[in-house]
Amino acid sequence: MTAEQAADFDWQGHRGARGLLPENTVPAFLKALEFPQVKTLELDLAVSQDSLLVVSHEPWMSHHICSHPDGRAVTEAEEAELLLFQMSYAQIKTYDCGTRGNERFPEQARMPVHKPLLSEVVQAVNAYCAEHNRPKPRYNIEIKHDPAYDNVKAPRPLTFARLVLQEIADLGIKNQTCVQSFDVRPLEELHRLDPAVTTALLVENPNGVQVNLDALGYTPDIYSPYYKMVTGNVVDTVHDLGMTIIPWTVNDTTAMKALIGLGVDGIITDYPNKISQVIQN
Repeated sequence: MTAEQAADFDWQGHRGARGLLPENTVPAFLKALEFPQVKTLELDLAVSQDSLLVVSHEPWMSHHICSHPDGRAVTEAEEAELLLFQMSYAQIKTYDCGTRGNERFPEQARMPVHKPLLSEVVQAVNAYCAEHNRPKPRYNIEIKHDPAYDNVKAPRPLTFARLVLQEIADLGIKNQTCVQSFDVRPLEELHRLDPAVTTALLVENPNGVQVNLDALGYTPDIYSPYYKMVTGNVVDTVHDLGMTIIPWTVNDTTAMKALIGLGVDGIITDYPNKISQVIQN
């Protein structure tokens, strides 16, 4: 990839910069912004008991990374009791999800951090960009949902979609935001409520592009498959249908180069520090 090609390519920092700093936290998002090639911050949303949008991959406290307010590690058995949808945000904020690190990402720096609100992230990003004269990024926001979550681990899809639409409008980031999900239901609700909102269908099944689009019921702006499922035929099919293709989550530079060669429009990565290795100066 030449520098000119890179200018139009959508490099996305996955959960900020999960390979370097605790995922889905303000420090991780600001770290991703240190890399000028990063155009988009990818993040996940859950909902608290008091209907606030919390940046978190799981709608519970993960036993892999989180600790109780007194420092005890959350156990796997406790996850079923520590559902964010059943906790106020004041409670959620008292849990530390960075000091223990992440065994899957040995380069990740350890630090005490909490699960932030989406509003907290956007405010911190805006301040960073103003201070460093950096263009504001886009946001790729995943609605974490599944039919089994309804009214237990998350609000129903329509309620979740309304919360997200209201928040991105209030924060002034609607035109900077794509909303993605593996669950077609919140995407359908979003598209029905506001067809102008950019959406992406996340895919990890082998059903094929058209079958997945038929399940969704409309053609989204972006098709976002697991990167190992991307072939030249998939890229051509997605482009022929008028969508862009942005695979997830690519941490190997050889795979990045191969995907770029196939013609993908962006890449989601935990390691934005590796982007420079695939761009020719």
